[in-house]
Amino acid sequence: MLSSDPHIVRLLELKQRLNKEGKTVLYLVFEYMDTDLKKYIRSFRSMGSTLPPQTVKILMYQLCKGLAFCHGRGVLHRDLKPHNLLMDRKTMMLKIADLGLSRAFTVPLKKYTHEILTLWYRAPEILLGATKYSTPVDMWSVGCIFAELITTQALFPGDSELQQLLHIFRLLGTPNEEVWPGVSKLANWHEFPQWNPQDLSRVVPSLDAEGVDLLSKMLQYEPSKRISAKKAMEHPYFDGLNKASL
Repeated sequence: MLSSDPHIVRLLELKQRLNKEGKTVLYLVFEYMDTDLKKYIRSFRSMGSTLPPQTVKILMYQLCKGLAFCHGRGVLHRDLKPHNLLMDRKTMMLKIADLGLSRAFTVPLKKYTHEILTLWYRAPEILLGATKYSTPVDMWSVGCIFAELITTQALFPGDSELQQLLHIFRLLGTPNEEVWPGVSKLANWHEFPQWNPQDLSRVVPSLDAEGVDLLSKMLQYEPSKRISAKKAMEHPYFDGLNKASL
């Protein structure tokens, strides 16, 4: 269903075969892409350099465009991370891949498992045990990827769910009922250490003011206040980009 969008990796065919044990195996054949965003970012980091600002903009716009297509077709990805974003280095084309944890969502929202998503890109509502969530979980991941494109380092590199939350709270401030109504009623809520929010531009010093504004809208605590992929595409950060070619 999603293969018609240029920013979703194309499923070319399905092959059914028998393996050595005589069991039926289903092979999914996808189009070939020469690298992924994780390797691409690492190539800059290993040289001690950062991605050109225009390159970041081009990649981010394509990510938002592909995700807007997914969400518009009623699909949550739920595992967005640099490793799952395929790329062509020559054309700078980006495609969303690995929809293994994605699922169709319906209104009203169903209860989902919170055991999804690589920890570093996991939204705070999932870390805090929410079982009803929607498209904003993907937008949080997009925000984390955005910051990583700027600095070549993961924004919140936690090694446990608790550490992950503490990383987030140290930067964005410990949430409360005022900034995020209902947060204290989530299953994994405890009395956490109290931190004040930091200036986001300090962690992405090379990002311009429009970029910092977009990043802050992606990293809103209250899911309903987080910017959508479609709205993100219209953000002034992307002004001046030749959108028709992407």
